[in-house]
Amino acid sequence: MNPQTSPRPQRADARRNQQALLDAAGQVFVAHGVDAPVRMIAERAGVGVGTIYRHFPSRGELIIAVYRHQVDSLAQAGPDLLASSRRPEDALRSWVDEFVDFLVTKHGLADALRNDSAAWQTLHSYFVERLVPVCDSLLAAVSSKGAAAVSGYSLMRGIGNLSIGSEDAQYDVRTVTRLLISGVLA
Repeated sequence: MNPQTSPRPQRADARRNQQALLDAAGQVFVAHGVDAPVRMIAERAGVGVGTIYRHFPSRGELIIAVYRHQVDSLAQAGPDLLASSRRPEDALRSWVDEFVDFLVTKHGLADALRNDSAAWQTLHSYFVERLVPVCDSLLAAVSSKGAAAVSGYSLMRGIGNLSIGSEDAQYDVRTVTRLLISGVLA
C-alpha cells in the first residue's frame, strides 16, 4: 500500500486540538467575522498559530471546516434531543432553536464562501444531506401526535427565510420561528 494514498490516523491530542480550533474559530467568526486575525482564534483555542496552519493551511479551508463541524454538531443534536427530551415536541423546538442560532450566526461564513461557487455548492449539498433527514426524523416523531404534515426541507427553508432579517434590531426571528413551530405542532 502506498503511504501517500492512505492517511495516517490522527493522534488523540491532534484531534482534540483540531476540535478546539474549530470551536474557537466558530466563536471568533461569530463575534468578529471570518476575517478575524488567526492569532485571535489561536488564543481562544489555547494553541499556537502554527497549529492552526498545520491543520488548515488556508483561511478558506478553516472556514469550510468550521461550517462542516457546526453542521455535524447540529445533525447530532437531533437524535440526542429526541433521546433526552420528555416529548418529541420539546426535541423539535430545541433543535429548531439550535438551527436558528446556526443560521443567524452563519451569514458571514456563507457570504465568504459564496465567492467560491464550487465550494459553496458542495457545502450547501452537505448541509442539506446532513440536516434534512434530522429535521424529517424530528417531524416524524411529532407527526404521530397529529402535527401538520410538512417536510423537513420545507420547514428548514421557511426558517431560513425567516432568519434573513435577523440583523434588524426590531425583528425577533425567535418569536416568528416559534409561531411557525406552534402552527406545525397544532
